[in-house]
Amino acid sequence: MEHLPVGVLAALVGLIGGVVLGLAARLGDFCTLGALESAAYGEDQRRLRLWGVVLAVGITGSFLAEALGWADITHSFYHTIQWSPLSSIVGGLLFGYGMALAGNCGFGALVRFGGGDLRALVVVVVMGIFAFVTLSGPLAHLRLLIFAQEPATSPQGIAHWLSARSGLSPLVFALPIAAGFLAWGLAYKPLRTDKRRIAWGVAAGLAVVWCLIGTSWLFAESMGETGVEAPSFTAPLGRTILYFMTSTAGGITFSVGLVGGVLIGALMGSLIRGLFRWEACEDPRELGRQVGGAALMGIGGTIALGCSIGQGVSAMSVLAFSAPVTLAAIVIGGLIGLRQLIHGFQPE
Repeated sequence: MEHLPVGVLAALVGLIGGVVLGLAARLGDFCTLGALESAAYGEDQRRLRLWGVVLAVGITGSFLAEALGWADITHSFYHTIQWSPLSSIVGGLLFGYGMALAGNCGFGALVRFGGGDLRALVVVVVMGIFAFVTLSGPLAHLRLLIFAQEPATSPQGIAHWLSARSGLSPLVFALPIAAGFLAWGLAYKPLRTDKRRIAWGVAAGLAVVWCLIGTSWLFAESMGETGVEAPSFTAPLGRTILYFMTSTAGGITFSVGLVGGVLIGALMGSLIRGLFRWEACEDPRELGRQVGGAALMGIGGTIALGCSIGQGVSAMSVLAFSAPVTLAAIVIGGLIGLRQLIHGFQPE
């Protein structure tokens, strides 16, 4: 920190975590919408059950790091902002439905753009813009009026809430939950035999833990100049766009490094698997649907304080109250959107 600004160091932490996540998406097929679609309509639950492995590693690693003094997860905004069930439900439903319309979540769009899909670039840009329209732009006052965000006055995580009432370590409550996710994931035999996918699921979970440890260290060393953060892809998309346009709006941060890392990891994974190819949209109706879906994701992800990765993986890894409710709402919204799209493509 004597030689590099704290923002640059935070960006390096995000860059490393992002590269691993991008590789996990391309080489391990880690994808939110793909998991829902293949499980609901493809009779293949491997991608869905992979989430059990990712969450088991994320939860175990995060709480072990906290117990060892390496991470301060209670300073992440998942714990410092009072949970609003209404925000989780409404924001999650909007995000999930938009994800189905767009064909990807924000993370998935970054991965596809890293593989040469120019349609995904449109999703990334529109989602980032609407995230800031809702966060600090024309919709900000309406958002705060309906979905007020108050500082937390008590623990906002399942394990920490139980710890405060029992006197036991949060790790005692986190490990059984992690074991349950792992058992659920590996109970599916096709996933158990897919060692490549499991390995990348472990890597994705460790990427979240790495980000929490790295930003916790920077938070302590910089006396709070930078926050404790983990991967998320709603507001960070907007922050990255602003940084590349101005280089001054917020400066270089964890978010900028994270987004850049995912693009690099996705590009590397695409080249390794021979999947890189330029693609563009040829159907205006498809493009309109994707733009509308991206806008809904930007709005919904901001209301819910996170996307399918931000709430579904990062917040779940610290067992925030918001995580299971938001993830359930995203899944429901995504399934509704998929059903509408697939039904519309069926012949009469």
